[in-house]
Amino acid sequence: MRLAHARTADGDRPVVHLDGQWYDLRPLHAAVTPAVLGPDALAAIRSASLPAVAEPTEFAPPLTGIGKIVCIGLNYTDHAEETGATAPPEPILFMKAPDTVVGPTDDVLIPRTSVKTDYEVELAIVIGSTARYLASPDEALAHVAGYAVSNDVSERTFQIERGGQWDKGKNCETFNPFGPWIETDVADPQDLELKLWVNGDLRQNGNTKNQIFGVAHVVWYLSQFMTLYPGDVINTGTPAGVAMGRADGQFLRDGDVVELEITGLGRQRQTFRPA
Repeated sequence: MRLAHARTADGDRPVVHLDGQWYDLRPLHAAVTPAVLGPDALAAIRSASLPAVAEPTEFAPPLTGIGKIVCIGLNYTDHAEETGATAPPEPILFMKAPDTVVGPTDDVLIPRTSVKTDYEVELAIVIGSTARYLASPDEALAHVAGYAVSNDVSERTFQIERGGQWDKGKNCETFNPFGPWIETDVADPQDLELKLWVNGDLRQNGNTKNQIFGVAHVVWYLSQFMTLYPGDVINTGTPAGVAMGRADGQFLRDGDVVELEITGLGRQRQTFRPA
């Protein structure tokens, strides 16, 4: 099942994809919010009789009311190698503000003074039920509502060369394109291909099986330090191929087009523009 917001001339419309058909979700919910993500609510959607709609031509972010976005750094073996970093013994954490989220085809704004704006295709976990102090990773996936595509856009000068925390390079306006949908039925989150192109050039081509800390471990680990609530999002790191890891750099400039996709989770396309 896919949960999404179709962008229409009359505003964003909540929709759901079941058995090859898109349906209007408004008879049950005015929007896809954290309240929609619990097991009972998802079961009710599956059993409801909803009006069919045409396949959306444009999507807004698939979730409103995101509580927090927690991100995992250096979580792929090949990405750690390309940046010259040692694989961390525990997950590296940083946060992104929910107001960085934009739709999967919205423009991304290159910050003023930026010379190192970078791209990162990432698997996003969407939490569906409250998780705190989970006893083991075996309990984690029961708290996941679904998965989506995130582009964890970063400004590397702000992040690395300006002192302080990574948050400065991660929270610029429009720095988290999200969607097009939340997929609730993923058989194995540890076997998904992630790809990203810049102006048609394939830059990233990875698989979640190469994560240092898998999805279940990440959710369990985070629950030891913070409570995860329905509607929280976790960006789980990026594979090799980011501009920071390339000998030629090739950071993003005005007019560059970035496209990215993850198996079964849809595709994004952004044009980068100056703020």
